[in-house]
Amino acid sequence: VIGVAIAFTLGVLLGAMLGWNKTPQWLSNIIVPPLLVFSSVPQFLVALVLIYFVAFRWRLAPMGGAYPQTMQEDWSSIPFLLGYLKHAMLPILTIVLVEASNWALGMRAMMVTVEGEDYATFAEARGLKSSRIFFRYLMRNAMLPSLTGLALRLGFIITGASVAETYFNYMGIGNTLGAAIGQFDFFLLYGIVIIMVMSIALATFIMDMVYPLLDPRITYRAQKG
Repeated sequence: VIGVAIAFTLGVLLGAMLGWNKTPQWLSNIIVPPLLVFSSVPQFLVALVLIYFVAFRWRLAPMGGAYPQTMQEDWSSIPFLLGYLKHAMLPILTIVLVEASNWALGMRAMMVTVEGEDYATFAEARGLKSSRIFFRYLMRNAMLPSLTGLALRLGFIITGASVAETYFNYMGIGNTLGAAIGQFDFFLLYGIVIIMVMSIALATFIMDMVYPLLDPRITYRAQKG
């Protein structure tokens, strides 16, 4: 969840900035090619590269595990929490690199679309500040399809995180899903699938409630009669 939240926030902001016509062209030329690469590379390959270079060669992060094996699980201990965060860096970074690239490219395309709308032209004609036009008019409308995608993506966090959890030996529901498939534990698979279905339904419901706050054209009114 943390990885997807960071990836969505970073990807939406970066994509909106790259799609804005006032962003320098040289900045887009530098950032867009890496985004295209990471959006096309599967998560397991990114995980292997990070493990080899960051963990094995440079020794900047642990190679796997959820927390240091020399420590007992104690959530009230500051050293344990620091070690837990250090072990979570590479799995989260794997998800962020791939997911943020996809969100950024999608948001960039939507920003190009909304910049030609009449309300954007009228906002510039009124002499509004560039920051207000960017956040209140352009980004607010361009991120609506991304929010729909986020609601659906939240339901598949389990399957998406299973790749990172498996390669980093990180204990979680995704790792448990892979173990259940390998051991033909159908009852455990049923339980994980139910969690996925409920999470998709809940995320979609929350997004439906948030939509009217972002798009004034959407209202929920009770029909009389």
